[in-house]
Amino acid sequence: MRVVVAEDNMLTREGIVSVLTSSGVEVVAVADQAAGLLAAVERERPDAAIVDIRMPPTHTDEGLVAARAIRADHPDTVVLVLSQYVETAYALRLLDEHPEGLGYLLKDRLFDGAVLVDALRRLCESESVVDPTIVAQLMRRRRLKDPLDSLSEREREVLALVAEGYSNSALAARLSIAERTVEAHITQAFAKLRLVDDPASNRRVLAVVAYLRSRSHLTDQP
Repeated sequence: MRVVVAEDNMLTREGIVSVLTSSGVEVVAVADQAAGLLAAVERERPDAAIVDIRMPPTHTDEGLVAARAIRADHPDTVVLVLSQYVETAYALRLLDEHPEGLGYLLKDRLFDGAVLVDALRRLCESESVVDPTIVAQLMRRRRLKDPLDSLSEREREVLALVAEGYSNSALAARLSIAERTVEAHITQAFAKLRLVDDPASNRRVLAVVAYLRSRSHLTDQP
């Protein structure tokens, strides 16, 4: 796997690079600002880009804008967006626009090589990865008309873990149930959310987006 890393804090950037290289991932370029990131992606055409949301010069949403541009202009490059804080609206906006091959993690998970590499691998397999902290926060919210109300408690639990990036086999181990049972719960959730079996779409990712959208009023703009 070939990766570009964009992070303006030198120590954090070097830490991410160290974790990746020690896990066998090739870091082909690093950048400390959005312009450098976009140039590196254009030049290297990496498998993945790791991007901090807040980058120079304003430290607001430069990384977010760059992530959108990468997914639009280089669909073969997946993007893992990083944040120091839980910024739910940012995560949802990205997933709404480019749900496949895009993930969102908090920085405190970055220095666990297994977590970071597993997230990149899932993204390269056209899944979506959302930080468990964000999923937990969204689960505490309710809307008056929640599209997930038709799902059983177990189906919602399974969908929440799918949103975190769990595979069917990992879900089965986590919940101590058979993998076939997991598949049945996911199939039922797809049906209840009216996600048709379309070869042009990834129903698993669309279900994650539906789950996240149902849990947020999209009012937590930073």
